[in-house]
Amino acid sequence: MSIPVQHCSMGFDKDFSNESRHIIFYDMGTSSTYAALVYFSAYNTKEFGKTVSVNQFQVKDVRWDPQLGGQNLELRLVEHFADEFNKQVGNGVDVRKSPKAMAKLKKQVKRTKEILSANKMAPISVESLYDDRDFRSTITREKFEELCEDLWEKSLIPLKEVLKYSSLKVDEIYAVELIGGATRVPKLQAKLQEYLGRKELDRHLDADEAIVLGAALYAANLSDGIKLNRKLGMIDGSTYGFVLELDGPDLQKEDSTRQTLVQRMKKLPSKMFRSFIQSKDFEVTLAYESEDLLPPGATSPVFAQYSVSSLTETSEKYASRNLSSPIKASLHFSLSRSGVLSLDRADAFIEVSEWVEVPKKNLTTQENSTNVAPNISTETGAQNTSKESNGNTDDGGNSNSSNSTVETDIVIEKKLKKRTFRIPLKIVEKTVGPAMSPSKESLAEAKRKLEELDKKDAERRRTAELKNTLEGYIYGTKEKFETSEEYEKVSTSEERQSFIGKLDEVQEWLYTDGEDATASEFQERLDVLKAIGDPIFFRFKELTARPEAVEHARKYLVEVQQILRGWESNKPWIPKDRTDEVASDADKLKKWLEEKEDAQKKTPAHSKPAFTSDEVFGKVFDLEDKVASVNRIPKPKPKIEKPTSNETESSGEKAKDSDSSSDNSSQDDQKAGDSDDSANEKVESAGHDEL
Repeated sequence: MSIPVQHCSMGFDKDFSNESRHIIFYDMGTSSTYAALVYFSAYNTKEFGKTVSVNQFQVKDVRWDPQLGGQNLELRLVEHFADEFNKQVGNGVDVRKSPKAMAKLKKQVKRTKEILSANKMAPISVESLYDDRDFRSTITREKFEELCEDLWEKSLIPLKEVLKYSSLKVDEIYAVELIGGATRVPKLQAKLQEYLGRKELDRHLDADEAIVLGAALYAANLSDGIKLNRKLGMIDGSTYGFVLELDGPDLQKEDSTRQTLVQRMKKLPSKMFRSFIQSKDFEVTLAYESEDLLPPGATSPVFAQYSVSSLTETSEKYASRNLSSPIKASLHFSLSRSGVLSLDRADAFIEVSEWVEVPKKNLTTQENSTNVAPNISTETGAQNTSKESNGNTDDGGNSNSSNSTVETDIVIEKKLKKRTFRIPLKIVEKTVGPAMSPSKESLAEAKRKLEELDKKDAERRRTAELKNTLEGYIYGTKEKFETSEEYEKVSTSEERQSFIGKLDEVQEWLYTDGEDATASEFQERLDVLKAIGDPIFFRFKELTARPEAVEHARKYLVEVQQILRGWESNKPWIPKDRTDEVASDADKLKKWLEEKEDAQKKTPAHSKPAFTSDEVFGKVFDLEDKVASVNRIPKPKPKIEKPTSNETESSGEKAKDSDSSSDNSSQDDQKAGDSDDSANEKVESAGHDEL
């Protein structure tokens, strides 16, 4: 489906409204061959109020041979070269008995076949094919075509069947697109050209690219969330035909027999239903129409079975009712876009005839003549209407009037009515064949096998990794000893000779008995080598790492002294005991470095070092953490002093004295005293603000 989509996408700029086309896609892959007939056309539709032409295609027919492909051509070459190798060696040797040799031969044969597609002669060369014997030979294109003579005729069968069942002539085919790697064989192209009467065949599509891009475009065209610039109509058909079989008691003969449910190349997706007379539970079987045309891997045409129940119970429930017709069962099927057929719903339809009481209205009318004013009343049970009319004539006489009454009577009568009931039926799926759900035992067994395979794969990967690690360690160590003279300083000559001898021993084992060794054996020998070499490599690393660590420590000790002086001037709130603690730790580190350096000068380079760079960095990091913790001590907040109680009492006594003096003075003096008191209060408050 995706290949016609990609082909149609290439023609987005083409207009099929004036000319429809029939195109055949011929694909010969590795293991199968198929020919698909696709009809390209166009239809008109409204879009934003305008009439636009939309390209579309419809898959008319598909025919294939699931057992014919490029590997069949390669197998003919493999058999030819196997016979030739056996003749060269002689002595009853048969290379076919060695799977490893045949795998090597198949690999080279594929390359030889590709060379023959562009050249008239191709060589083949396989080193150590069998029993350390090399194989070399050549083959011509004519010999290759002769070996596959019967396959060329088989390759035309799918194409012939497509034309036969579509009732089309070769002249009505617009183009034949070749897809697949095997279609590059010149002889196959010549056969197709001869049958179709064409000088050239079309090769506009790459198989892998067409499948990927076509599938993406097909999905985008179906999606509601993706909008294409131009629409593309796609009509696919069911590759297989499907039949329906019913089995159950009291089934009529025409219903129980095999009947076609889906014809081949029916439009996808589709829905269909079947209705038949049945009052008992029954079973439904779905199968492929032809046993000769089955999907790959299918061994039986039957692919699904369903058990439809609760119909017997429903029939017994309605048996006492007056049935107007036999009970019918209805089956609803759906055919998905992927061509999967399934039973969606089953219903029972029951038609019952019953006498039903229906209310009927009966109207009666009464009329009376009187000489009084007219009063007409109509009783309907819901509304009363009254009219009065007084007629005064010129002579003063009264006019004649009439009185009429309409009465409604409700009468109950019985009528025969038909009622139809739809009862859903229960469906139990009993799938058979490749799609059948496995049992719990088989699932557990399959899971166990998968776990074993996973363990074997993990062990195989671990073995390969350890083997590569061991091999790399051997070659890397030898290269270091050969290229660097510094290793002579950190190891003795006896130590180096012993280590190199052990490396040679493991290397010899690696390429002899170690070919089929296990992961644990590789790990064991790697640990032995590392136990000898790691101390040497560690001492070599410390030659440069230790002086760098000491230099870093001394620089930091100088920096610590600067930090301590900065704390004294910029951070006086830091407690003295904390700064003294930092200074003490710095002095201890300095003393430790001096002692270790003196010890290292007395220690030979090929011996265990007196101290390591890691120890130096560890002590420096500890000192850095302590300095950082002291440096984070925050500055204390300033204290705010409140006025004391004595000052408040003295101000109160002064106020009382001023009040008593003002009582003995005149009013003016009292005003002046008040102003003085207020001034004193201002001064007093100002004094409190300064505090």
